[in-house]
Amino acid sequence: MKLMTAAVAPAYGPPEVLRLEQVPVPQPKADELLIRVRATTVNRTDCGFRSAEYAIIRFVGGGLLKPRHPILGCEYAGEVVAVGDRVTRFAPGDRVFGFDDARFGSHAEYRISRQTDALARIPDGWTYEEAAPLLEGAHYADCDWRAAGLRAGMRVLVNGATGAIGSAAVQLAKQAGAQVTAVCATPHLELVASLGADQVVDYTREDVVARGGTYHIVFDAVGKRRFRDFISVLEPDGVYMSTELGPRAENITLALRGLFTKGKRVLFPIPTISQADAERFAALASSGAYRPVIDSVRPFREIVDATRHVETGMKTGNVVLRHDP
Repeated sequence: MKLMTAAVAPAYGPPEVLRLEQVPVPQPKADELLIRVRATTVNRTDCGFRSAEYAIIRFVGGGLLKPRHPILGCEYAGEVVAVGDRVTRFAPGDRVFGFDDARFGSHAEYRISRQTDALARIPDGWTYEEAAPLLEGAHYADCDWRAAGLRAGMRVLVNGATGAIGSAAVQLAKQAGAQVTAVCATPHLELVASLGADQVVDYTREDVVARGGTYHIVFDAVGKRRFRDFISVLEPDGVYMSTELGPRAENITLALRGLFTKGKRVLFPIPTISQADAERFAALASSGAYRPVIDSVRPFREIVDATRHVETGMKTGNVVLRHDP
């Protein structure tokens, strides 16, 4: 039996519950691929399903008493090494990247994916480390922009523009032709401007709400403020969205209330991703229209420290883990 190294979370808890173990290499079924994971990420999704900080995690696939998927990791880039008999879309040797927050499994040297999952071939010239973070932040941002009806000419505000989701949100909004105001801290002003933001506001020196102006969409990509904080800068039919549930899950409650009212409202769309989405982001990456921001690239064995860093809330973009050859 061939073994591999994996980071296993046997129970809910802090980053320290993760431990490196030798586990069997999975075997692909007829419609599945075996992928050697060359790079993966640690992100907020992984952390949420490991800590169960929000109790709802236990009821939406996380497992009631302990993680249903003890090997986490929803993003990956790697090489197809074997395929099942019914696989026609991919072949051994293909370099692929993907996202899987239903079964996870990327915090390991090998993983299984179905040929219909959200995965695509890595764009030419991209390394595994560059490709691994292509989908998590981008698909969350994309789902929110689409739900809000983003279109050219709209004025949008991205609060927290340096995280994986926020930095993707800025780039995708500019691709859509929106006018983007982005909020970040002093050290990241040049970075956020390079992503295409029309205006960059340093929150350590200025409150973006106090400076005035109005927006069709406010996207709080860090979830550190509330709908009520932005009411004064929303257009009469403006939309507020957040990546967090908010105090006492108020963003879900407000979003449900907004289904029956008019005017300024909260949206809290449930993100989805498909293979077509993965292929679309591969095309955007290939054309140079989108590139995920990378905070750091670390050896896989440093996964606990990397997870601690993610949970500080101070990372810039994506934290990537690489498997040494």
